[in-house]
Amino acid sequence: MSDATVPPTTAPVQPPEAADGRYAERERQITEGLKQVYDPEIPMNIVDLGLVYGFEWAGDDVTLKMTLTAPGCPVAGILAEEVKSVVERVPEVHAAKVEMVWDPPWTPDRMSEFAKRQFGYA
Repeated sequence: MSDATVPPTTAPVQPPEAADGRYAERERQITEGLKQVYDPEIPMNIVDLGLVYGFEWAGDDVTLKMTLTAPGCPVAGILAEEVKSVVERVPEVHAAKVEMVWDPPWTPDRMSEFAKRQFGYA
């Protein structure tokens, strides 16, 4: 048996919790709403695909950081507007902004266990 260590696998990254929990319920409601938003090219919602990276709050305004499966996605603007609309329907959210980020890049490792099973990764 070899003593070589196996590097750890990358675990899916979930949207971070609000530091003080003040926004936890709003983030839960946003996340549930975003489960109804599907990537137009992949039959899966953006939450289970791991496209939502997190939230930044300024009072009742929120910036949702998300990515796409590919930087050149032609529907990026349409998807961002749909996400913004869903977020702004959550009670106690005054305004929303969607910021597309590319670092870290999306990989299938970011998907939920459900999505991985659906696509044969688990």
